[in-house]
Amino acid sequence: MKKILLKIKSTLKNIFTHDPSSKEMLIEVLRNAENKNLLDSDALLMIEGALHVSETHVRDIMVPRVQMIIINDDAKPEAILSNVVESGHSRFPVIGDTNDQIVGILLAKDLLNYFADPKKEFDIKDMMRPPVFIPESKRLNVLLREFRMSRNHMAIIIDEYSGVAGLVTIEDVIEEIIGEIEDEHDYEDDEINIKIHDDNRYTVKALTPIDEFNNFFKTNLSDLEYETIGGLVITAFGYLPKRGETIISNGFNIKVLRADKRRVQLLLFKKNIPDKSIENNYEET
Repeated sequence: MKKILLKIKSTLKNIFTHDPSSKEMLIEVLRNAENKNLLDSDALLMIEGALHVSETHVRDIMVPRVQMIIINDDAKPEAILSNVVESGHSRFPVIGDTNDQIVGILLAKDLLNYFADPKKEFDIKDMMRPPVFIPESKRLNVLLREFRMSRNHMAIIIDEYSGVAGLVTIEDVIEEIIGEIEDEHDYEDDEINIKIHDDNRYTVKALTPIDEFNNFFKTNLSDLEYETIGGLVITAFGYLPKRGETIISNGFNIKVLRADKRRVQLLLFKKNIPDKSIENNYEET
């Protein structure tokens, strides 16, 4: 992170001959510099991302509660290990009697230490790290500073009614600055574009072909202008949406689950009353 900030500082020194008087002017100067090849596009995205985090709240980027992978405090170690392997995550909220009772954070490496010593008695309470709770309204630049000072990598987000709204990791915050950090688990099971969840919810990859979406949901969306469902969703928004944004379109409640500054990646669909928001994207039957 320090290297990134030093690169940004060095780049800015070479561009500015006077101080911009507003954030809008600053961005305009930077984009002009990119157009003149004085600033590469990746550096521009990082600078814009750094400015963006000071105006963004954790509610805007959090992993929503329905998507959290949690562990019960009475779960057997073998079941927990299966969860770890399947998800590919390194940190897991541990719950007590209800999903709102987060009692700790389990690190995968601590669980692996248990399996490395078969004589050791399993007690998840001894392995858990204390959870960090933050309000939905906390700004990302403040959270990033707290993450760096405390060396925590995950925080549980609490809503106005003291219930669990979701979680956020340091990776989520950094991705707002430098773009999506893709690892080997981000796109596992690439052949599965649409997954069924409880309560009439479906996660759909933005790159899902429209004909595959139509076959699955028995819809009749047109693929004349766009080949993927992500293209249709962006059209419905009228711009590139951020993670957490929602829209009602073509008979679905749609929420953006994963996105960066370049593209939408994962969407949450829930069937709703059909609407006419992008009716022209339906084929004639």
